[in-house]
Formats: sequence, C-alpha cells, structure tokens
Amino acid sequence: MHELATAITPLLDRIGATAVPVEERAPGDVVLHWDGAPAVAVRLPGEELTSALDRVIGQVESELGGRLADLPRADKQRAVRLLEERGAFTLRKSVETVAKALGVSRFTVYNYLNREQAESQR
Repeated sequence: MHELATAITPLLDRIGATAVPVEERAPGDVVLHWDGAPAVAVRLPGEELTSALDRVIGQVESELGGRLADLPRADKQRAVRLLEERGAFTLRKSVETVAKALGVSRFTVYNYLNREQAESQR
C-alpha cells in the first residue's frame, strides 16, 4: 500500500472510510494521486451501513470505554454532553437513536440535555 494510505489512516478511521489499493478500486471509490500518479483509492462508507450519527456514537463509546448502554448514569450523562458538543442532536431523529444506544427513554435524553444547558448557564 502506498505511503499516502498510512498518512491518511487517522482521517479515514474518523470518517469510517478505508484505503484500498488502486488496482482494487470499485466504482464510487475516490482515487488520490501522488506526484501525478494514482496512489490509493478511498472507499467511503455507504449510508446504509454507517450513518454520521452512528459514527459519532461509536467515537464516544471508544472514548468512554464501552457501549453507551453499559455505562453508569454519570457516564451516560457525559456521553450526551459529548454528543451535544459534536453536533449529534442537529441530526434528524437523533434523540431517538441516542436514547436507544443509551438504553434509556427519549425523555431521559431530553432531561440530560436540559440539565447540561442549565449547568452551562450558571
């Protein structure tokens, strides 16, 4: 694999993409060039496989060290704060998705959000 693939690995991991050899590229892959020649192809995640919200939830789970549903209450509240900071709640149906990931009700997620807003106004 080309050295460019190694250089962009952190970015690809963050967006859920993968690097593939140029010879193995598929329709829809993005080919990156190095010194005027094709170096690596980037395969972006399909929407049906990984949504933006799923990726953000996955990042927060990695950061907090476990599945959101398995975390204690304080860490679930922290997870909601992190998701809010990363814009997760601007996405459509995000509260429902986050509630399911946390193993709580939508009402609980709204309570966590309201609590965070109240604390930030103090």
